[in-house]
Amino acid sequence: MPPLETREVWLRGPLPDIPPLLQPVAHALLQAREELNVLTHDFPDELLWERPTDRNGKSVASVGFHLQHLTGVLDRTFTYARGESLSSDQLTALASEENPTQPTPSMKELIQHFSEQVDQALDQLRHTDEGTLTEPRGVGRAQFPSTVIGLLVHAAEHTMRHIGQLSVTARLITL
Repeated sequence: MPPLETREVWLRGPLPDIPPLLQPVAHALLQAREELNVLTHDFPDELLWERPTDRNGKSVASVGFHLQHLTGVLDRTFTYARGESLSSDQLTALASEENPTQPTPSMKELIQHFSEQVDQALDQLRHTDEGTLTEPRGVGRAQFPSTVIGLLVHAAEHTMRHIGQLSVTARLITL
């Protein structure tokens, strides 16, 4: 049997203080953080905002975009899960995700921001009452209908989707 620390996070067992129904969300976020650290090891800062093109000549999102977006999505979806509206700072961050902020953050700084956001998300999960998971929540200015559990699960799956996209982009531009 492989050592516990080499298994995917969900195969390591329950996480302390995380409600049972929210374990998969927490596992996915921790897995994303681990994979991001592996994917970005030795990735050069000068390639953060490079946008490779696909075979049709269309550019794809940069590694820097994915890193900013990962952090922002967690922040926004967990805000909605709390039943809150986005702040002006969150809206500004959303509008600037495709472009580096000034001064341009390093890979290390972007990864640190994401890691801190994962920690905040895990703290929120620890304090989420499972009895509230089916409560309705509105998303965005249009208040599209969702639930607490819908937002939390979406945050986890969206995070993993962007980890996959970041992985492909990083490989393309470092070939």
